[in-house]
Amino acid sequence: MFKIKSYFLISLAIILFLPQPVFAMHIMEGFLPLKWCVFWSVLSLPFLIAGLISIQKITNTNPKLKMLIALAGAFTFVLSALKLPSVTGSSSHPTGVGFGSILFGPIIMTVLSSIVLLFQALLLAHGGITTLGANIFSMGVVGPFIAFGIYKLFSKFNSPRWLCIFLAAALGNLTTYITTSFQLALAFPSPTGGFELSFIKFMGVFALTQIPLAISEGLLTVLIFNFLSTYNLTELMELNVLADKNPNSKSEET
Repeated sequence: MFKIKSYFLISLAIILFLPQPVFAMHIMEGFLPLKWCVFWSVLSLPFLIAGLISIQKITNTNPKLKMLIALAGAFTFVLSALKLPSVTGSSSHPTGVGFGSILFGPIIMTVLSSIVLLFQALLLAHGGITTLGANIFSMGVVGPFIAFGIYKLFSKFNSPRWLCIFLAAALGNLTTYITTSFQLALAFPSPTGGFELSFIKFMGVFALTQIPLAISEGLLTVLIFNFLSTYNLTELMELNVLADKNPNSKSEET
């Protein structure tokens, strides 16, 4: 029995942490041509600098929010490290960026995502150093900005808060994988169908597992916010996450 359990744990570890081929959600080390590595790194750099400045301002103004920022980073690290096998040797995973984007805005998530992606590349062989800029742009820039925008948009129309949070987290996840597909299609257009065919191909690889994962991440993020609303209400009010723009919002939180 002990041997069976050991083999099961070893197999599970291999599935979760073995470096995946090129279609992994984080683009693997050495896969992108150098020009694209430089391009995405340069494109991500201004967001990273702005995020560092924003974190400094927030922590100087309200030091007790440091724990909440750390929680957002840990949430992103844990969720985005959960690789699930997809088709044709690919893998999909949650991103966790919607949670921090709603709390602090999208720009801070660029910094937190960069730290997460760096540690995953070094410790889990998930992603890579040369492709770090591309992975930061998809997961640390596009995903958070979409999540934040969706949350603000639906809040503006007085949608139930749980729905705003769910859609923000789910669509932030989905747009991350769409951006990764876009990046790969730009770097490797199909010889017969060009960029369009390549883009559809890469998107199709993720779709079967990424859509259910996005829904699951949305539901989990709602649960986390419900927990924070109970035990960290003061901090959420200070961040204007629970600003009472919707007069019925209190009764709609579930």
